[in-house]
Amino acid sequence: MRAVYQRVLSASVSVDGETVGEIGQGILLFLGIETDDGEAQAEKLAGKVAALRVFSDGQGKMNRSVLDVGGEILLIPNFTLCGSCRHGRRPEFLSAARPEAAEPLFRSFAERLARAGVRKVATGVFGADMRILAENDGPVTLMLNTKEW
Repeated sequence: MRAVYQRVLSASVSVDGETVGEIGQGILLFLGIETDDGEAQAEKLAGKVAALRVFSDGQGKMNRSVLDVGGEILLIPNFTLCGSCRHGRRPEFLSAARPEAAEPLFRSFAERLARAGVRKVATGVFGADMRILAENDGPVTLMLNTKEW
């Protein structure tokens, strides 16, 4: 699994002009699911996302997690994170999981975040053309890849 993790003051996602998910302070998380990903990767990444200390404490140090600040997560499915630009000028998406495998794992991942104690987990719509608005905070942006752990 690959993810782009952004600390935000607020974020929302809309489909066909209708807002389908929105959060206040928390994390905007774009999630890419690869062909060899499964529940073990979902469990590992959900734990990491919930526990990463990227919010400031009283001394201004990044020492608090989304759980510690009572933050929320907006989770966006994004197969393009699995793209490769190694050859040519057009990305290839051979490592991206097929929708019939990726969608249930996406939903499972969202449930894992909620079970980890995230106050609110909003999601985009799998397979839809989405518009995402975010008020980045910092900015703090991290790239996560379960294959690197």
